[in-house]
Amino acid sequence: MDIRILTLAALAFATLASPSLAETFVKGIVQKVDAKTQKLTIAHEDLVDLDMPAMTMVFAAGEPSMVENLKEGDQIEFVAARVNGRLTVTRIK
Repeated sequence: MDIRILTLAALAFATLASPSLAETFVKGIVQKVDAKTQKLTIAHEDLVDLDMPAMTMVFAAGEPSMVENLKEGDQIEFVAARVNGRLTVTRIK
């Protein structure tokens, strides 16, 4: 019985500690790429995982390659998450 309680506690902790297990890709159009500040301005659809409506907003780039490989007007599908309190693009396909 104790092992089940420990297992459930570990599962609950892992679920709360991880930002989001589900990653929903959304469509967006890159409006601006700021390589100096590592930020992307994207006009996007609803961000389901973050409970945000469609709008244009600035995101931190999760990786330097994101600002190197994108340009204004690019149509992308991406995942956004809160990373250290900042809205961040974590994946692009």
